[in-house]
Amino acid sequence: MVGVSGASGTPYARAVLTGLLDAGQQVDLIISRAARLTLLDETGVSFRDSHWREDLASWLGRVADTADDVTYWAAGDLAAGPASGSYPAQGMVVVPTSTAALAGIAIGLSKDLLQRAADVTLKERRPLVVVPREAPYTRATLQHMLTLHDAGAVVLPASPAFYTAPQTVAQLVDFVAAKVLDAIGVEHDLITRWTGRLGAARDLD
Repeated sequence: MVGVSGASGTPYARAVLTGLLDAGQQVDLIISRAARLTLLDETGVSFRDSHWREDLASWLGRVADTADDVTYWAAGDLAAGPASGSYPAQGMVVVPTSTAALAGIAIGLSKDLLQRAADVTLKERRPLVVVPREAPYTRATLQHMLTLHDAGAVVLPASPAFYTAPQTVAQLVDFVAAKVLDAIGVEHDLITRWTGRLGAARDLD
């Protein structure tokens, strides 16, 4: 499952979704109400429940597999499949994770389907990866991160590295997406991995 919350950083969500689809994964997608505003602001895509296939294809820039490989759930639908622990799922990624969503998941608020699905993921002891995209962090946010860590989640801030010799913003985004996919055990070729030799990535250019 992939949850997209309202923090700035929709390119990270796009890269993770694309990576999952390229790996042949079936995806359950939840986009919060706040995330729709961010998506509109950052991409120009107005995401609508009634036209989610077209809007998702526009956002991802791909059409062929979105209808078959993605199941979309409205954030306000608390009777949806992911709201129950009996719904089959391998785990969940929340990318990006706003501080509000982080807090809601940490305290079990379940104010919408995204938070409820994340809470279910934790209680069922399935992998949960949260990707905060904020700086700096308040004490409360740091405490929420620690709470989630102690509950078994992977807290993976959107912090790209530079040893891969990135040349574009997209490559920095892909680095974070690669770390997310690694955390949930999905194969990808988004980055050149560290080999133990200084400058190895630059030699490939």
